[in-house]
Amino acid sequence: MTTLDVAGATLAYRECGNGEPVILLHSSASSNRQWRSLCEQIGDRYRIVAPDLYGYGETDPWPGTGPLTLADEAALVAAVMTRCAGPVHLVGHSYGGAVALRAALENSDRLRSLTLIEPVAFHLLKSHGPAERALYSEVRTIADTVSQAVVDGDFVGGMGRFVDYWNGEGAWSQTKPEARFALSRRLGKVALDFRSTTAEETGIGAYAAIECPTLVLRGDQSPPTTRHIAALLAATLPNARLETISGAGHMAPVTRPDLINDHVVDFLDHHAKPNCPAAAFVDSQLRTPHSNGASS
Repeated sequence: MTTLDVAGATLAYRECGNGEPVILLHSSASSNRQWRSLCEQIGDRYRIVAPDLYGYGETDPWPGTGPLTLADEAALVAAVMTRCAGPVHLVGHSYGGAVALRAALENSDRLRSLTLIEPVAFHLLKSHGPAERALYSEVRTIADTVSQAVVDGDFVGGMGRFVDYWNGEGAWSQTKPEARFALSRRLGKVALDFRSTTAEETGIGAYAAIECPTLVLRGDQSPPTTRHIAALLAATLPNARLETISGAGHMAPVTRPDLINDHVVDFLDHHAKPNCPAAAFVDSQLRTPHSNGASS
């Protein structure tokens, strides 16, 4: 694990492999470890840089005196970018997707490609029609439940509501006791994550400035909130493509990476710089008679 200082806090990130840099941003209540299978799949031709966001893994908690914002989390990403030579591929899932979106807005000239896996950019639901506002109200109910659980000290109950929302009712009851304990300890940061994603004020039109090739992924089993946000972003970003993955839920990058990874890898390979290891890999696949090749 490598560390660096950002605004007085220690940022921890894991890196491996060689080639074009790919920065991976994890979801709430998780850490860079959620990307292990993807790292194994592409580490032979990309340089993987996977930071822990504030309060997760080995990165310090948010050290500020005011509310945590997406811009604060994006500053961690910018710091990691300074350690990478040339443009980067940026991949984010859920909360990491919302952070990636903000980081892309602020550092668009540093990106070779952007992959957003159901980013929880909840603020985008506030300024649309009745359907979107109803979805936003649904999210605020979950956010308020989590925040109140932190105040009440009901970390197990609050995390249970959070897990069931994203994984389906009953998921928490099937979680092993040791995992429940570890997850419940992260509830305070989850509350901050909800606050940063609902309080963000950037309008949907601002994201049209992100011109790099963008892949937006969503699962057909995911909650309507994130499926709708994915569609809004895909319709706004000028070079975005929306893919809906059959059988995938919101947490598929963690629970079913076999459904997600190939979509991400094909997109990365397709937009890799010519003559880099990944591009050479794509070329070799296309020249192999029995290869399926890379997606366009």
